[in-house]
Amino acid sequence: MTPTDPTGQAPSSTRVTSVLRGPIEQGGLPGLVALVARGDQVHVDALGVQDVQSRVPMGRDTLFRIASMGKPVTAVATLMLVEDGRLQLDGPVDRWLPELANRRVLRALDSPLDDTVPARRPITVRDLLTLRLGTGAVMAPPDTYPIQKAMQAARVAPGFDPIPHTPDEFMRRLGELPLIHHPGERCMYHTGFEVLGVLIARASGMGFDDFLSERLFKPLGMNDTAFSVPAEKRGRLATTYQRAPGTGALTVWHEPRTAPESQPPAFLAGGGQGGGLMSTVDDFLTFCRMLLNQGSHGATRILSPESIQQMTTDQIPPEQKAASPFFPGFWDTSGWGFGGSVTTRPDGISPTAGRYGWAGGFGTTFFIDPVQDLVAILLTQRLMSGPDDEAFAVAFSKAAYAALG
Repeated sequence: MTPTDPTGQAPSSTRVTSVLRGPIEQGGLPGLVALVARGDQVHVDALGVQDVQSRVPMGRDTLFRIASMGKPVTAVATLMLVEDGRLQLDGPVDRWLPELANRRVLRALDSPLDDTVPARRPITVRDLLTLRLGTGAVMAPPDTYPIQKAMQAARVAPGFDPIPHTPDEFMRRLGELPLIHHPGERCMYHTGFEVLGVLIARASGMGFDDFLSERLFKPLGMNDTAFSVPAEKRGRLATTYQRAPGTGALTVWHEPRTAPESQPPAFLAGGGQGGGLMSTVDDFLTFCRMLLNQGSHGATRILSPESIQQMTTDQIPPEQKAASPFFPGFWDTSGWGFGGSVTTRPDGISPTAGRYGWAGGFGTTFFIDPVQDLVAILLTQRLMSGPDDEAFAVAFSKAAYAALG
């Protein structure tokens, strides 16, 4: 970023602020917190309100449900257990997840549930990290295929609502359904990371939340990141909104005063379903800086540089991308590492390949760029529902690069 001007604001960061103000001034967002950092230079915007009714202003310490933005956190936790020797990256998960052993696979996507063949091989830890375990979100209208209806009926389908089951019950129900594809064959979004949360708990012998707290959040000083919010912090939790069909008006989806965040949920969502972890912009900046610093935080090493390299490198070969429906145009310039996307060539946002990050369905997004030593984090609390959500994230990302001067 460039030096500050006489008004006290870095000239290059005014573009970031200008981009962010638009949706708030137009009434499409109640508020947001955003951060752009390069080295020790940090620009933060806290704009609008965290609750429309109370008009409590957004603050740098406002808590947000980060949803799928928590997938990289789950990936780091998984790799810690790999480095501990508790898990093997290319080893079967059957020992810890017997519900996923001896899988059957649908003969075709539109097959009835009993038209299956034996899986060609077991599911591995790498399959879960790369979304290639063989099941997940089907990119088709709801109820198009029998397996979609079955996943919805069992309440194991990806979505915005929290998973209502305990981890054991979730795995039991998931294990009763056939896989959609053979393990390692194609990417299917989301479900692998909910399974990873269960795997981490079973392999570590700790609650998933306890493992994250003891092994990751406390060493990093991420004191506001957790699956629950104590009473004394509840006033900092942003209300979650959605847009009403037709009018686009903001309506409350999840309200802190009536939500049960004071206690951990029945299912601790490693993939972020239902909101997942709650965090602040500065907590997540610390996490991002650990990634940029090749797995270390001060004198504390979280992961080896080799694990960080794997995590932030595209793992999906071209033939699998061609066979894996995802967001339109996603595979043109992006791949998938462990827990997040990786740009494979310049994409109109970053001038070089290697940008790593991900977004959450509640309106959160982040990326790191190791080449530029850049971190950008955008936190809002409105359920994503249309192309303008992606357009807003892209505009912020472009402004973040421009802020480098």
